[in-house]
Amino acid sequence: MDVAPPPDRSLRSGLAVRRPRRAARFALRAWGVTQGLRLAATGGAWAWTSLAGAAGDLVAGARARGRRRDARRLAAARRIAGLLGELKGPFAKAGQFASLRVDVLEPEIREAFATLQDRVPPLSVDEIAAVVEEDLGAPLSHLFAEFEALPLGAASVAQVHRARLPTGERVAVKVQYPWLVHSLRADLAWTRRLFGWLLGGAAAPDRARLFDEFAAGLAEELDFAHEAAAAGEIAGNLSGDPQVVVPRVHPALSSRRVLTVDWMPVLSLQDRAALERRGVPLRDVVAVLGRAYAKQVFVDGLFHADPHPGNLFVLDEPDASVRPRVLFVDFGLSKRLDPVLRREMRLGVHALLRQDAPAFLDGMERVGMIAPGARADVQAAVEQMFGRIRAEGAPLGLGGGQVLALKDEAKRWLEQTPGLQLPAELLLWAKTLSYLFALGERLDPDADLTRITLPYLLRWLAARD
Repeated sequence: MDVAPPPDRSLRSGLAVRRPRRAARFALRAWGVTQGLRLAATGGAWAWTSLAGAAGDLVAGARARGRRRDARRLAAARRIAGLLGELKGPFAKAGQFASLRVDVLEPEIREAFATLQDRVPPLSVDEIAAVVEEDLGAPLSHLFAEFEALPLGAASVAQVHRARLPTGERVAVKVQYPWLVHSLRADLAWTRRLFGWLLGGAAAPDRARLFDEFAAGLAEELDFAHEAAAAGEIAGNLSGDPQVVVPRVHPALSSRRVLTVDWMPVLSLQDRAALERRGVPLRDVVAVLGRAYAKQVFVDGLFHADPHPGNLFVLDEPDASVRPRVLFVDFGLSKRLDPVLRREMRLGVHALLRQDAPAFLDGMERVGMIAPGARADVQAAVEQMFGRIRAEGAPLGLGGGQVLALKDEAKRWLEQTPGLQLPAELLLWAKTLSYLFALGERLDPDADLTRITLPYLLRWLAARD
């Protein structure tokens, strides 16, 4: 809702900005001292709890000892997840990454990391203004006629402020936390150690592979120039649908740590009451989301991979009750499928439709998804999954509820099958489609997302690389 904040919440033109002494403040974090002390304290508390628990295990039965050990591991994961959220940056992102790894971590451990909130206490506007001025090379008062001190939101790597340009246009300014540029090397060194703890059951090469995937994705997400380019490309790809909106980037007011885009009043997809008051037809919203995501994941190969309710909105405008437009924001986590993986995924769906398990497994091996010596176990699981899909009828005719039920079974299959090594972009691709169907069910259970997405899926299956 477009409500102006009180005057004392904004920096007005000509108002001086106090410069925080950032170099001294971030020195300990840049050296890894702050993170190390926090992690050591949490690790020490966990070690003490484990020692006390192990002593109690001596008088417990075999079954009880197993339950006690599982409970201690879960408690440690929750404690670590809370700390990662407080440390923000790569630490929070590492927890979010871990929550996706259905092929490596137990469900209870992933659940602990899934509780990481993508909203954290904001920094003061003084510190944020210093980053903007340093990157854009001009005083804040020259860049913006108004810059609101109270942020719209604060997440793991940045916070967003609403502002007004000298021309009168309203914009949203995303600003990266200032310490990240100083502490990234130390943060990654500590998160590498965390990966060793979280993935202790995986082989060393698997841990190294997963960390490399995580670090590469993080480097892209911390580069707002990459985000701006992804937003521009996705906007072009979706330009044929007038009900899809991607905010326009202002290049002159953007950099690697600052991203300025158009701001528009919106209605949250989580606020069903507000959507109903405005008379927004939810079935139309589901159709727009279905078309947009199906085109991205099946046709374009570049997709917005962070589809949570804080990144999807309905524009609050007079036509919202007749022809709602959906706004996509925050393209930091956008993924482009590797062409080889994209081709193998297409061949895999063809094999699924033919119920050809050996061809499906051959494709998995070509992209390194099966660990050496694990094909027999994976084959048994694939054949079981093929039988389950066959029992549901034609795969391309499944309803939304059936898709979600099969998704849950596929997750259990991944959790219980040793030797699977899934690429991060494949997991994000699957997560995006899973979220789309879950959101469709929540907004309008009668909306037929399969029918909406099927034309795009068929185009993808018919394509030739």
